[in-house]
Amino acid sequence: MTGEHNFPAVEVLDGKPQKLSLKREVGLVGAVSLVAGTMIGSGIFMSPQFVLVNIGSPGGSLVVWAACGLLAMLGSLCYAELGTVIRESGGEYIYILRTSGPVLAFILIFSSVIFVRPASVAGISLSFAEYALAPFYQDCPCPQLVVKSVAAAGIVVTAIVNCLNVRFAMSMQVFFMVAKVLALSVIIIGGVVLLVRGETESFEDSFNGTNLGINPIGIAFYQGLWSYDGWNNLNYVTEELKRPEVNLPRAVMIAIPMVTMLYLLVNVSYLAAMTPRELMLSSAVAVTWGNKVLGSWGWVMSIAAALSAFGSLNGTFFSGGRVCFVAAREGHMPDILAMAHVNRLTPSPALIFTTAISLLVLIPGDFQSIVNFFSFTAWFFYTITLSGLLYLKIKKPELPRTYSVPIVIPILVIMAAIFLVMAPIIDNPTIEYLYVTIFIFSGVLVYVPFIHYKLCPGLLEKVTVFLQLFLEVAPADKNL
Repeated sequence: MTGEHNFPAVEVLDGKPQKLSLKREVGLVGAVSLVAGTMIGSGIFMSPQFVLVNIGSPGGSLVVWAACGLLAMLGSLCYAELGTVIRESGGEYIYILRTSGPVLAFILIFSSVIFVRPASVAGISLSFAEYALAPFYQDCPCPQLVVKSVAAAGIVVTAIVNCLNVRFAMSMQVFFMVAKVLALSVIIIGGVVLLVRGETESFEDSFNGTNLGINPIGIAFYQGLWSYDGWNNLNYVTEELKRPEVNLPRAVMIAIPMVTMLYLLVNVSYLAAMTPRELMLSSAVAVTWGNKVLGSWGWVMSIAAALSAFGSLNGTFFSGGRVCFVAAREGHMPDILAMAHVNRLTPSPALIFTTAISLLVLIPGDFQSIVNFFSFTAWFFYTITLSGLLYLKIKKPELPRTYSVPIVIPILVIMAAIFLVMAPIIDNPTIEYLYVTIFIFSGVLVYVPFIHYKLCPGLLEKVTVFLQLFLEVAPADKNL
């Protein structure tokens, strides 16, 4: 940990001219929608079969889903304290920068920008495309070229919306959250009807065949936690959140328990409609459920799942572009990414950059591999972030806090995070995780010449000036 820490209050002006900054336009409803709307996306429609395949039993899968919700809740409470101590956008990046120093922060942003966030966007867009195309390819697999083309179109449309207007992007997020909650409600009600009719075969001896190996449990958690991804989204947009000291903890305490309960009930409904084997063999669980329960109206679930994934894609974009923006503002990314549009006040260069990398990741990617490698990398950095919270609680107790969690909670989450990072490589190691680890630490090779020694500044300045004029953007620290 570094010895000296400054936690700048970004909006304190001290009598100086106001700086160009992002607007505080996200209230409590928008905050809940951003968390819940991002979490409820592709995962609950794509991951249940993978959780069940890895854990091996219906009862075990429900335990995994509940445990994932609990872990997301505890993690978000820790992040809520971090967000009220360090009131800056940027999530893990800004917290690691302020507590662990610039090298680890750059390693995070390097991994995040090049892989983690684009992988999340690519995975969600693939889910969107699969479900959007399902009604047109009911009797045969959809060609991968078509799937990836539709996924790419979804990424581009979402990026354009987020570049044009923050308020419209948030309104869209609220709309999609309502739509996806309604869709999940239909599945839940259908499940209740099936259970009342006595469709309970899947729950007899429900823990029979449970896999208790470290590797299958870890992979099952990866697939389940993918559905909860977004639990930390508010910490990426703290500077755009109204009254963050109040709305940050309040929003996560509303959103995450609600999502956890919905996920459990939806999984019960899936198991009521399908045998465990049918669920494991399904390539699109919601469509299979719709065909069995709704009959000729089964296509409705495909459309609902596509809308749900698109809403999650919008939330991921909204928060993900802000990470580039904050890192560039701190000097860890090109200056152009720290600029905002002079009229719309959206971080459009960062959003465009995220779009370009996401489209590249989309080309070779497949859903399950993206999820596993995304989760492995993300929980590695969650461990470092939460270690920083422990450091602040022990070494900096004097820092003002409007919200605080008992120290046992970050300790428990850190232990769980370490297990999740180690689980896939303990009893069944694969070379791919070694490649991912090497990639994470390769950020040091970029940091030393380009950040520490600042090589090639002249070329970057010329490119920055050109892009600044072309995109009509201005530095966030430039006086109006």
